[in-house]
Amino acid sequence: MNAPDRYERFVVPEGTKKVSYERDTKIMNAASFTVEREDHTIGNILRMQLHRDPNVLFAGYKLPHPLKYKIIVRIHTTSQSSPMQAYNQAINDLDRELDHLKSAFEAEMLKFSRDY
Repeated sequence: MNAPDRYERFVVPEGTKKVSYERDTKIMNAASFTVEREDHTIGNILRMQLHRDPNVLFAGYKLPHPLKYKIIVRIHTTSQSSPMQAYNQAINDLDRELDHLKSAFEAEMLKFSRDY
């Protein structure tokens, strides 16, 4: 059909940045981040993590088109922070959370494999 091959959804083309940043010129402390080759999975997790930050006034994402594999994350922060700081903090926090989840899962798997 007209849809691209499945592998194209996740492979970032040569010369393309994974994340690009665009500052909003109309609203102070607001910006958009375009994340290539991602979908609702990352968009929703990132949005929820951003909502945990007390300096974030607004965080949302959208998929511009179902056949274009990118998301646009929009962040508006208070004057105590910047969208770039909030984005980087959210990514680092998610990285730590996922590392903890992986460690806990592996520990439980090790316990389970000893029992049998």
